[in-house]
Amino acid sequence: MTEYNRMAHGTYTVSGSAPPNVKVINLPFQPDFVELVNYTAATTPTQNGVPFAKWDSLMGQGFAVIELFNATPVLTTDIVTTNGISTFSAGLMLQYGAKQQVVAIPKANPTVVQVTAHGYSVGDTVVFQGLYQTTTTGMAQIDGIPFTISAVSDANHFTIKWNSNQSNYTALSASPTGAFVKKVLYPFLYPPQDNVISALTLASTTTVVTTMYHNFEVGQEIAFRIPSSWGTTQLNSLPNATIPGSPIYGYVTSITDNWTFVCSINSTSFTAFNTNQTIASVPGLSFPQVLAVGDVNTGGNLITATSPLYPSPQFPTSTNRVATINGPAIRGAFVNNTAQGFIIGAGAGATNTSAYLGGTSGDVIYWRAFLHDMTVSS
Repeated sequence: MTEYNRMAHGTYTVSGSAPPNVKVINLPFQPDFVELVNYTAATTPTQNGVPFAKWDSLMGQGFAVIELFNATPVLTTDIVTTNGISTFSAGLMLQYGAKQQVVAIPKANPTVVQVTAHGYSVGDTVVFQGLYQTTTTGMAQIDGIPFTISAVSDANHFTIKWNSNQSNYTALSASPTGAFVKKVLYPFLYPPQDNVISALTLASTTTVVTTMYHNFEVGQEIAFRIPSSWGTTQLNSLPNATIPGSPIYGYVTSITDNWTFVCSINSTSFTAFNTNQTIASVPGLSFPQVLAVGDVNTGGNLITATSPLYPSPQFPTSTNRVATINGPAIRGAFVNNTAQGFIIGAGAGATNTSAYLGGTSGDVIYWRAFLHDMTVSS
């Protein structure tokens, strides 16, 4: 039968600095069969290379059958039993990867984090917990904030958009007990999400830097929620002292990158923004946020004379944009993230634990995914 079969194929180049490498493939369906060909590994047979892999949903999530080269090298087989190939459907709940020990975070602007063999890439979103050097020192001020990684310098270091080079922050070292980081697997449940603000430049127009991808569009209507301890409360949409009951909204006038945009509000005389929070304030600390304003819940962009139809929202904002399957609507609102597809995980062979499913940096991988309209088992 073929009436409801779905098929897709594609290719990508592994960009992680070192294995294990993870790749999320977005599709308009969740496949029940996936086949991988690592063209690079097949071209130059070397020990632990994995040129071919297959997965069927009947194996279970996170499994795979792989072909790999042994030391000779001769092609042999193995299985992956954890972190293999799995399917996903985002927009359901926040889901996280494994916790990893934070080794060190020196005071710096921007902040560079040391985690041994983290496996992260630029664009991955992470959350920290327990960033205490002692019971009264450390960087717990950024616990619980989602950060989209802005740079990866090597296999053990990555950068986030935050200024930790301030008096109330203490550098972390020697793998403090309880200091962990974990990846948010599907962070954009309802883009554009509520964004935590990491920096503000006050001028005739206001430049905003967020901790994760803001996913705003030019022309987007936005509102600020800034607790008093962070300063710049004049940006807050409520209350409006001039017109009681009328919120103060701004509009995105330009987008610099996935973390930075400019809005229309004149903040020249406003109170300075302050991220130098005390560690004693951490219990119950509320974060400064900027979020979209809208009266429909499917996102979209403004209709124009040259664009007679509302295009479907695309995320992230300025790089590697992928259209959602949501219908068109008025700009300024939220859109449900309908991302789905499959994940090529960080798993290795059950016998050969150095044979990684996701390949190594620079490998060219081709994939095919299928959704069959009938499953027969006996």
